[in-house]
Amino acid sequence: MTTSSTPLRAGDHGAAVTVLQQRLNRAGHAVSVDGWYGATTESAVRAFQRSHHLVEDGIAGLRTQEALLGIVDPHALTQVDVELAADQLQCESAAIHAVIEVESPRTGYLPDGRVVILFERHVFWRQLQAHGIDPTTVQAPAAILSQVRGGYVGGAAEYARLAQATAIAREPAVESCSWGRFQIMGYHAQALGYAGASHMATVFANGEAEQMQAFVRFIQGDAELLKALRSRKWATFARLYNGPAYAENLYDVKLAKAYARHAAARQSAPEVA
Repeated sequence: MTTSSTPLRAGDHGAAVTVLQQRLNRAGHAVSVDGWYGATTESAVRAFQRSHHLVEDGIAGLRTQEALLGIVDPHALTQVDVELAADQLQCESAAIHAVIEVESPRTGYLPDGRVVILFERHVFWRQLQAHGIDPTTVQAPAAILSQVRGGYVGGAAEYARLAQATAIAREPAVESCSWGRFQIMGYHAQALGYAGASHMATVFANGEAEQMQAFVRFIQGDAELLKALRSRKWATFARLYNGPAYAENLYDVKLAKAYARHAAARQSAPEVA
């Protein structure tokens, strides 16, 4: 039995949706097997997620599809984690769902179990300077040390870039990666309550719940960002979270649409006794 490598969501159609619908039926959530991911299928996915304590987003991602096959990932984010984050940030859980869907749609781990990272060569240049090392004196390929962003290879191969950088200076290298599902840069570690970037990376291996807690502390540390999340000012939130190019990628539009869908679904969800 296999799972779709791409998350399935409302509007999708095809063989993968048919398989999903068949598995939902076998799990006791009756839907028509027509290959179309419509409102009924989304409702069934939410019901399955609710019954299995998964993140209740109506999207059949890897964790949901694996759960339909009886595979449970103990490191996975749960709906309890989402509700806790919403409580801590004093915002709607639908807003948290929107941010996860748009900004952090994939899991926090590689298939081999390591935490997802992205090494930033231009940040490494800066962090070497912060640690008193002149980057112009360092012999390193442009793939790992440059004043301009780039050199990305993605996936597990990012660890090879990190290894090259750590051979030069470990902590600046670890500080130069984004870590986990919420892409928290290592240089934020101490501000978020960790002893350092290496400590944060180690803790992130414990589960996505810890990764989300770092995200919560990151939001709490920026009053303007927190205010934008609470008031659902998505253009402001996207600008602060993604940078000035947010509009080019329509992050604010995507966040608004995702929030509206999650808020509507929450209003129609049955109460849990």
